[in-house]
Amino acid sequence: MTTIGLLERARSEGWTDEEVVDRVKTGDSALYEIIMRRYNQRLYRITRAILRDDTEAEDVIQDAYVRAYQYLYQYAGDGLFSVWLTRIAVHEALRRLRLRKRSQQLEESERDEEGPMNVVETSPDPEQRASELSHLLEEAVLGLPDAYRAVVMMRDVEQMSTAETATALDLSEENVKVRLHRGHAMMRSWLFARVGENAKEVFPFMATRCDRVVLGVFARLKELSPSHPQNS
Repeated sequence: MTTIGLLERARSEGWTDEEVVDRVKTGDSALYEIIMRRYNQRLYRITRAILRDDTEAEDVIQDAYVRAYQYLYQYAGDGLFSVWLTRIAVHEALRRLRLRKRSQQLEESERDEEGPMNVVETSPDPEQRASELSHLLEEAVLGLPDAYRAVVMMRDVEQMSTAETATALDLSEENVKVRLHRGHAMMRSWLFARVGENAKEVFPFMATRCDRVVLGVFARLKELSPSHPQNS
């Protein structure tokens, strides 16, 4: 079967992450595109919430996909693949955030967790402006202190469970609940109430960006040897 035919079959039959990963492990590396297009939006939203930079968020998710590909053999299917992948991206984003802070020699290495929300200048790119309310929500989430942004993004926008969020961020479930509660308290309570179902329209990962990430990852994977994930 051709690569295109295999991709179409996988999509039409609704293959699970685990089924796709198993095929990629055996050499069908083209199927990795399914994983990328399945999780580009989630990883972009979460890494951008951590870094507050569009371009760097794209770099991080490309790095995360390459690293995940290289270590697919370590994924044993004992937990959700999506959480395993998200955790890789989160760790890389946090690593870059620490490096950025050191390089900029910030006077305050850590923000006071109970401090005021920051005023954030967001990109005027039209694709990030689904509506005026979405813009306000984006500013509210990105304006949260570091400790709360990723938690709010994962739980409220990506609708990940408390357990999944805790695993991805290396936190206890109780800590996730506390940070989510405090994050909400810092935001204007009416904001989420009025945005409601439109929350999913915030932080869009549009087709152009999605294609760019997929092509970028495959270009980097071509440089790897062997051409398929390592075997244990």
